[in-house]
Amino acid sequence: MSKTHSLLSIHQRKLSQCILCKDMQGPPVYGEACASKIMLIGQAPGFKEIEVHKPFAWTAGKTLFGWFKQIDINEDWFRHQVYMSAICRCFPGKKIKDGVRMKTGDRVPSDQEIKNCSQWLNHEVELLKPQLIIPVGKLAISQFIDFKKLSEVVGIQHSISRSEHQYDLIPLPHPSGASTWPRTEPGKSLLAQALKTIQKHPALDD
Repeated sequence: MSKTHSLLSIHQRKLSQCILCKDMQGPPVYGEACASKIMLIGQAPGFKEIEVHKPFAWTAGKTLFGWFKQIDINEDWFRHQVYMSAICRCFPGKKIKDGVRMKTGDRVPSDQEIKNCSQWLNHEVELLKPQLIIPVGKLAISQFIDFKKLSEVVGIQHSISRSEHQYDLIPLPHPSGASTWPRTEPGKSLLAQALKTIQKHPALDD
């Protein structure tokens, strides 16, 4: 076991005990503690991910790994070789409208919840020093770069610095079934370009 792997395991044990956000539903979800040069960063887990304690374990995950299959990356390899993280690690719960919790649609994490959870993400970046980060969805992408439309950032490789570390950023849209963006133009073509860029990235060869 490498030193980085050991430190990640310790980090995850501490993360599993986090109860900082009172409106979030735990336990915290995270991927396998692999010492990878690639990080995938989602937005927040859904209720199914909380149940099975695995990122992207439900319908959005099926779509996401369907995308990766197009560039010859299978789910089992990805889960073992790519460190899967998120902006928030606990389920935010369903949307609240006029004081009533809705049956559909997940609540967007608050700025304070995002700030609370950022300490965990920053530490992971410090430990792994990744060559490539893949943020998935608007919320995740917006924590790294400013933008107004997905078409401004998807399909492009960005050079970013976080936690005093320089790395490449290749954003993906969220694979939620509620979003038509990846299935219509220009989103469809930009998604294909982003996947090709990931496929060619040298971090995949390490």
